[in-house]
Amino acid sequence: MGKNLYVGNLAPEVTQEDLKENFEKVGGVVSAVIIKDKFTGASRGFGFVEMATEKDAQEAIERFNGGKLADKSIVVNEARPRDEERKPGRPGGGGFKKRGRF
Repeated sequence: MGKNLYVGNLAPEVTQEDLKENFEKVGGVVSAVIIKDKFTGASRGFGFVEMATEKDAQEAIERFNGGKLADKSIVVNEARPRDEERKPGRPGGGGFKKRGRF
């Protein structure tokens, strides 16, 4: 199974194909995705690259973390799994109860 990497501080003009081509220099790339704003479609400045092997992922981190892509220094590290317990809404809950008569 592959290893998912977080890639941050991406320049707005970097494409998914750019990410894929760059990371293929160290090994097999299963997928490359840039996260975009759902309303504007603009890059949010980060993405994920899934490398084919753990070895390829470690080499990519060592080679690219702090390196340049489109003249901008990027951050590359292991992606953290999404929090399965995370619920929509504001943290801490709270809310309010309607009081009084209707």
